[in-house]
Amino acid sequence: MAHPLDKFAYCPVCGSKHFEINNFKSKRCQDCGFTYYANPCSATAAFIVNDKQEMLVVRRAKEPAKGTLDLPGGFVDMYETVEDGMRREIKEETGLDIAEIQYLFSSPNVYEYSGMGVHTLDMDFLVRVHGEMPPIKAADDAAEALWIPIKEVNPAEFGLTSIRNAVIRFIKEGCFE
Repeated sequence: MAHPLDKFAYCPVCGSKHFEINNFKSKRCQDCGFTYYANPCSATAAFIVNDKQEMLVVRRAKEPAKGTLDLPGGFVDMYETVEDGMRREIKEETGLDIAEIQYLFSSPNVYEYSGMGVHTLDMDFLVRVHGEMPPIKAADDAAEALWIPIKEVNPAEFGLTSIRNAVIRFIKEGCFE
């Protein structure tokens, strides 16, 4: 896989073609001195669990991995906290308004988008929902939303490697108990 900085041939400040590798994670313009660092983007995923020990999953509506299972989540927007980004993504994809979330773990990832590997830092959260649930309405990046008993969750059905690995870890570590 190509390094993400390989896609940037010209300095974004002055337009110089002397935008050269500075080190593993940066390029520096030899003309104006601007240095650009390729740091990971923030991304979230939610393990939403109800009182019946079921997990809410969504089916991806778009590529990559269209049609496979996924967790509600996505990229954090600029000027948004990770927690607010997680709540927004849950609302967009399922219609649920979530108040409390609990951080579980993170993992580095490379998300293929428009022919480029976007490095992300995926942050996974546990969301417990109690009592009678309002109807779930899949929308945005989700084609379908469904509750699956945690004992029946098959990590192989999750199309994105980072999400699949997070599901394996979630189940192995008993994060839902």
